[in-house]
Amino acid sequence: MSLLTVGTMAFDDIQTPLGRAEGIVGGAATYISLAASYFTKKYR
Repeated sequence: MSLLTVGTMAFDDIQTPLGRAEGIVGGAATYISLAASYFTKKYR
């Protein structure tokens, strides 16, 4: 099965009262691809 993902991929900086994280992978295409990977067969 082939999948073409169209969207954005970004590196985010997140700051909360508990701390700060820089360079976290984000964006719609990243999460679409991650979710779709759970529905595919693993090839070795």
